[in-house]
Amino acid sequence: MPRASFEIRPPHRSLTYPMAGGSAILWRSGGAVLSQNHYAIEFRHVWHSYDEEPVLEDISFTVRYGEMKVVLGGSGSGKSTMLRLVLGLIKPDRGEILIDGEDITGMSEERLFAVRRKMGIVFQLGALFDSLSIRDNVGFRLIEEGWPEEKIDEEVRRQLAFTEFEEDIDAMPSELSGGMRRVVAIARAMVGDPRILLFDEPTAGLDPPSARNLCELAAKYRDIREGASIFVTHRMDDVRFLSSVLYLRDKDGRIIARHREESDDFALVNTRFIILRDHRIIFNGTVEQMQQSPDPYIQEFIGQAEVETEELIVEVG
Repeated sequence: MPRASFEIRPPHRSLTYPMAGGSAILWRSGGAVLSQNHYAIEFRHVWHSYDEEPVLEDISFTVRYGEMKVVLGGSGSGKSTMLRLVLGLIKPDRGEILIDGEDITGMSEERLFAVRRKMGIVFQLGALFDSLSIRDNVGFRLIEEGWPEEKIDEEVRRQLAFTEFEEDIDAMPSELSGGMRRVVAIARAMVGDPRILLFDEPTAGLDPPSARNLCELAAKYRDIREGASIFVTHRMDDVRFLSSVLYLRDKDGRIIARHREESDDFALVNTRFIILRDHRIIFNGTVEQMQQSPDPYIQEFIGQAEVETEELIVEVG
């Protein structure tokens, strides 16, 4: 089948998800835009520096529920700082940051604690407790909060089932590969159904199949759970996959994937890309717009990322 071109055409069919505060069109044959009444994450002209050295300058972007922002940029470009700002772990020098419509910029730590409960984070290395089983790692927060054991088991199994990892519930982290540890980290981050997930280079250092598995879970969270997410990465394989697949439930409740290569009228609009350079956003748009950008730095960045991905595949192979 020839590869689709995905040009924008007058809409004639759409898939609409009911969501809190309204509905969002996630894809439409012929093109569409997301629509919702408020944003999950909003940066308004945010500036931040460390020891008077600028890290982020005049950063503005939004993320809706059911939408993913993939953040790309070189080392030291401010990607991880952006996630710390979302969590309220650091405060901006200037500007406003809104989470679920609330301005967290001047919030007390007590109020921020309640806001953070709406969020989960997946770290680059998984960050599991080696002395705890998979069950206790995933349910760690619930154990600390004193949940009844049966409720902890129920919630842990529900999240592990979503990640297709339920049968390894009694295993120890030392028995798992790096990719499997990060799957467990995703299950742990999803406990309690947070409305926002932050992914801090979750595929770094993984072989291509393991990285693909992580991207599948991130996309399922976006589409099936209708969550908002920021996905930091430097891998073009991640970019290609996350911009080309939509997960749905069929009439029997099973999760199925629809890939844009399968149809010439499929336009995924719930995943957009940010590129950071020199502390600023130099691109914010779709993967097609990124690939067609006349900016020489963007094309050089894409090309270098492609080379790094190919080198990783050769090394793993």
